[in-house]
Amino acid sequence: MSEQLFKVTIDNITVEVEPGTTILLAARKIGGDVTPPAMCFYSKLKGSGGKCRTCLVEVAAGSAADPRPMPKLVASCRTNVMDGMVVKSITSEKVLDARKGVVEFLLLNHPLDCPICDQAGECHLQDLSYEHGSEGTRYEFQRRLFEREDIGPYIQLHMTRCILCYRCTYVADQLTDKRVHGILDRGEHAEISTYISKAIDNDFSGNMIDVCPVGALTDRTFRFKQRVWFLKPMNAHRDCDKCCGKVTLWNRGDEVFRVTARKDEWGEVEDVDGKTGWICNTCRFDKKRSSDWVIEGPRKISRHSVISAGHYEKIKKPTEVMEQLMGQKPRLLMDIHQVSEVNKPGVHLSELPGPPKKDVYEGGNQQ
Repeated sequence: MSEQLFKVTIDNITVEVEPGTTILLAARKIGGDVTPPAMCFYSKLKGSGGKCRTCLVEVAAGSAADPRPMPKLVASCRTNVMDGMVVKSITSEKVLDARKGVVEFLLLNHPLDCPICDQAGECHLQDLSYEHGSEGTRYEFQRRLFEREDIGPYIQLHMTRCILCYRCTYVADQLTDKRVHGILDRGEHAEISTYISKAIDNDFSGNMIDVCPVGALTDRTFRFKQRVWFLKPMNAHRDCDKCCGKVTLWNRGDEVFRVTARKDEWGEVEDVDGKTGWICNTCRFDKKRSSDWVIEGPRKISRHSVISAGHYEKIKKPTEVMEQLMGQKPRLLMDIHQVSEVNKPGVHLSELPGPPKKDVYEGGNQQ
């Protein structure tokens, strides 16, 4: 006997989901602007969510059995749906005002590094601040500063950009044999770091770069090489004994600048053969030649970004109308060389002693 589905209405759109589904995942089934933004929640990582508060929504009716509204806004990534629940996302003024406040809070210490940040063009914080942020800032104090730190041969950490979403620590906990980094200190001094600057050298550490929603964790092999909107993403695969081997190559011409896992429209790593498509460091950092991969074709990026433009797929050439107008292939209508007498015998520009003048052409070779 199949489990009874719950009906939940989000912004006047009703969808049926399984019991235990969060409001955020229910909204993702609807898609579009109805879906709340999420900076810390990652459906592929257990325990994630509840940190950033960007996914706040208003519950106008708790359930069909108890239609009373919830007194405060709730985090949609941590609140399960109930049958008959009514939720307001972009249709609630309180939600939009709260998101604006959350964005302002996230940007308190986040520097304006977009012109030099490798994450620019595919940064979730950029999208969030553009959609829900303010034009200016009210913050008047000095922002917190950290020294850049290399946490291994492939990854550089910029703590000044970090928003403490904890995604990278969940990756280390759940994908690797042991975790050597985490959150140090508390409050304004909280930072992600390793114990006594110990290097992170496990085979799946590169996935921390993929899950980071900002430019706090960057690929040292790709830093300052190219802007992502100049690159063309391609689906590719190879036989790998460590991971699924299915990746996205970022090319410019025949040169591969970086390799990443394949991501879905929510910016999360796609499932491959029923499992999350994490990739190993060998595929990510060592296989940087087109000959290392079987190219499948261009990849569509489901983001409102310049990355998804200019891929030159299904090129449409301009329609040639001359043949249609004349009923046949165009004929030579005029021999321009003969009419203009540009090749008239007797006048050779290279042999003229001075600049060509009108009387020279009228009188032939007369000087």
